[in-house]
Amino acid sequence: MVKTTAIMKKYFGTDGIRGRANEHPMDGEMALRVGRAIVARIRMQHPDRRRPRVLLGKDTRLSCYMLETALSSGVASMGGEAFLTGPIPTPAVSFLTTSMRTDAGVMISASHNPFDDNGIKVFGPDGLKLTDEEELELEELIDGNGRLERPSADRVGKMVRIDDAVGRYIVELKHSLPRGMMLEGLRVVVDCANGASYQTAPTVLRELGAEVITTGVEPSGTNINSECGSLHPEVAASLVTRYRADIGLALDGDADRVIVVDEKGRIVDGDAVMALCGLHLLGEGKLRRKTLVATVMSNIGLERAMNAAGGRVVRCDVGDRYVAATMLRHGYNLGGEQSGHLIFLDHALTGDGMLAGLQIMSIMLTKKSPLSQLAGAVFERVPQVLVNVRVQERKPLDRLAAVQKLVAAVRKDLGDEGRVVVRYSGTEPKARVMVEGPDRKRIRAQAQSIASAIEQACKS
Repeated sequence: MVKTTAIMKKYFGTDGIRGRANEHPMDGEMALRVGRAIVARIRMQHPDRRRPRVLLGKDTRLSCYMLETALSSGVASMGGEAFLTGPIPTPAVSFLTTSMRTDAGVMISASHNPFDDNGIKVFGPDGLKLTDEEELELEELIDGNGRLERPSADRVGKMVRIDDAVGRYIVELKHSLPRGMMLEGLRVVVDCANGASYQTAPTVLRELGAEVITTGVEPSGTNINSECGSLHPEVAASLVTRYRADIGLALDGDADRVIVVDEKGRIVDGDAVMALCGLHLLGEGKLRRKTLVATVMSNIGLERAMNAAGGRVVRCDVGDRYVAATMLRHGYNLGGEQSGHLIFLDHALTGDGMLAGLQIMSIMLTKKSPLSQLAGAVFERVPQVLVNVRVQERKPLDRLAAVQKLVAAVRKDLGDEGRVVVRYSGTEPKARVMVEGPDRKRIRAQAQSIASAIEQACKS
């Protein structure tokens, strides 16, 4: 059984720092401190660096203007140079950080959260999100910011606007398809969630020759993820059936994940998408070490599908950065999360919703089959129940005797027929209980029982 990460951090969660906009820790003062801390850390690692370079991207939230200004001011106050891209997907920040050879990258976004939340994700010069240990280092600098030595007036930094950031990323997306492949003949619905992909996703699809039906492409600053995007894939599904499209793509606010809809208007399970891509690469001899990386939350049906074809699944902690770290550490090239994060390491270093959509369409064109047929043939889902319970205090789960006793009993009852995963959310004050097995009614009762035990244990 995979053990979840035990490192406890003050500000960083599963996916960066996140909170309600204009309230600590997601206010201008904190963003200023983060900008300073990033440059201070770069100088500690590279004392000879004359002017550290930091790329700053953002989604379409109203509060991004405030946080972008504060972050860039923090960078400049420490003698760094801030490169501002404007609204752009999170995977574009990863790509541009490496292609522009900056010392760090920052994405201002709260992903699928509503507009009044926001977040800060930090990337290293390699285009990867910081490790837990690196985030702890950054937290120490954030809290010790008053002691950071600032440069004299003639050495302060500046901000530079990168006007063609969107275009650079679009070119990179198109390069992910096989040479010469176009999307002509495909009718595609894309829901951009009024978020960071509102320019990139429709443009790349049209430039590749697809007929595109768009929604969620009119950001107002306050409508990101509102009744649209990956949180509401039924919007894309209804458009797919109305316009008889071949596929629907529902992206989230920062476009690092996607929910896929087949031509019949049915949502394709995230694990089924991973099975489809993994088995295709396996059949082409392109799946490195015949291995797909998934998290502890992915359905056991994914393992069975890969095993039956001669491949395997390796599991890791929840979070696309843990998926990427596992892939890089062991030389794998495909991984993802049930929630729609897919990482194609041959093309990108982080989850990318639009890239995933392009790879799925590439398989459809190669096999000359509709998505419903392809997805239905590769994956049989085992019943799975997820129960979330709000907690007042995050007590270490391994120290909750009553909870551990109950979990052990459920695991013994399920045997090889199912799994139990209990963990805390990285972004919300919640515990998540996942149980899967052959009998949905039974596993639902088991999950509820464990959740109640956690709720009771975390009250006192």
